Amino acid sequence: MGQRHWVRTTKCQLIVTSLFVMLLGLAVTILTIITHYGAHFSVISGVSSEANPYRIFHNVAFYSGICLTMILVLAALLSTVATVRESVCLMAMGFFCFAIVFCALIQAAFWRYTNNSEVEDAMMDVYDSVYEEVRRNLSSFRRQELATIHETFLCCGKQSPFGETGGIEKETCPSEPMGTARADCLQEIQDFLKKHMDFVSVLLIITICFMVYGMILTSFLWFSICFSNNLDRKGKYIFRET
Repeated sequence: MGQRHWVRTTKCQLIVTSLFVMLLGLAVTILTIITHYGAHFSVISGVSSEANPYRIFHNVAFYSGICLTMILVLAALLSTVATVRESVCLMAMGFFCFAIVFCALIQAAFWRYTNNSEVEDAMMDVYDSVYEEVRRNLSSFRRQELATIHETFLCCGKQSPFGETGGIEKETCPSEPMGTARADCLQEIQDFLKKHMDFVSVLLIITICFMVYGMILTSFLWFSICFSNNLDRKGKYIFRET
């Protein structure tokens, strides 16, 4: 009775965990869409040059998020069906999906903390490139792109060591009062990206915890189902006619 109670409790916990994993998949989907189609990221991606690595980061983040969502949903569905049907094969597949996501997230977390400034530097390099081209060539096309960046980030040029505002800022900054716009776009880009990456880190930690918990539950139920099947086979005898 004690073992059956533990198995029944573990099944309930796995079903609840699968529901939370589905919600995590939805959260990852929303975050992926915001990262790819959000105004702040889209405007930087649209004006970045081929030499700048930001577009690579932008596309890799999008496709990685889509793949991660699909595996999370698949893991939740396999775990739920395996729990209801007590299927050893489906339970093993669910464990495998949890393990894949866990390994991918550990690698992503390692890259996040070892290459913390690469995305930030790429975004600020894009702004510097556009700003310098406008300052040197006064290109109308680049000027419009710079004005779009200022309107999106609600910033105004780069901070001058002399505290002066140049002609570029006067032509491309938003028309709101000066108190509503940041004086330094580089600082605004850095602050925005830091807030976004903090949210990504929180979601990353939560998902890793659920993947570990899902692997523990699926492995326990896999052994329980196998052990139960072995017990069912014991005591069954086949009588043959002599």
